[in-house]
Amino acid sequence: METVSTVTSSAKVIEKKKKRSKLYADLKRDKFLYLLMLPGILFFIIFKFIPMWGIIISFQEYSPYQGILNSEWVGLTHFERFFTNPDFLILFRNTMMISLLNLVFFFPLPILLAILLNEVRSKVFKRSIQSIVYLPHFLSWVIIAGISFLLLAESTGIINLLLEKLGVKSFDFLTNESTFWYLLVGQNMWKETGWGTIIFLAAVAGVNPQLYEAAKIDGASKLRQIWHITLPGIKNVIIVLFILRLGSIMDVGFEQVFLMANGAVSNVADVFETYVYRNGIQSGQFSYTTAVGLFKSIIGLVLVVIANWFAKRFGEEGIY
Repeated sequence: METVSTVTSSAKVIEKKKKRSKLYADLKRDKFLYLLMLPGILFFIIFKFIPMWGIIISFQEYSPYQGILNSEWVGLTHFERFFTNPDFLILFRNTMMISLLNLVFFFPLPILLAILLNEVRSKVFKRSIQSIVYLPHFLSWVIIAGISFLLLAESTGIINLLLEKLGVKSFDFLTNESTFWYLLVGQNMWKETGWGTIIFLAAVAGVNPQLYEAAKIDGASKLRQIWHITLPGIKNVIIVLFILRLGSIMDVGFEQVFLMANGAVSNVADVFETYVYRNGIQSGQFSYTTAVGLFKSIIGLVLVVIANWFAKRFGEEGIY
């Protein structure tokens, strides 16, 4: 028995040495690729992983004068306060509804646009359209909000002035609770649809062109080719991006909501980001708002894990 255990341990040592030598060989062979990765790795370490140490203040009554190590430990007090707050259900409803509307209306749009652009045969026309639809991504939300006010203001907005000339009563686009969520989604669609097509265009370009040629020989129409070749060919990319989008489902964009919100729509415009801004930045309740942020992160993590499990369950690759 002693001889067997000695042989086993020796085999493990040899295996470890082989792995180390293989790792060293890989590092030596691909050293320039790893150097290219270095800035990205440092970014995540410095700005993502190290700041996670600050999560601990959500379980403390944090004081900047005492610091993290000396602040009073209060456990789950801030979480209990948040969950029993009457604003919690309103914040959760508004955040989830805006995110779900974005998933339903905005998420499929870059896929559709990428497929349509892929069917354009004129390179000049295709590149021109791509440049036009990419442009809004580079505009700040301040500019987007300004354009929205110029177009949609009830008394001075261009659209309402045109409606009045046509004999139609003006509509309060900016101060109507029933349309506020759709206004935010519409802005997202206009601003980010073009930029979102980049990944999907690359995925569509990677589909084997011989499949299309075979489909044409079999008499398949364009719609049939898209449904049976293009969409299955980019299915993995769609699933991965959908799972990643679920991870940020509790983030609806502070700047956009903050700029578009007003007193008339406060009941439907207040989301977790604006709540954290008021209580954390303006009121200095750092521990409380850190607990709110941690809650959002946990919800996103849970959704990603569940969605990835379902993807694996149905034979897809997932994100890990």
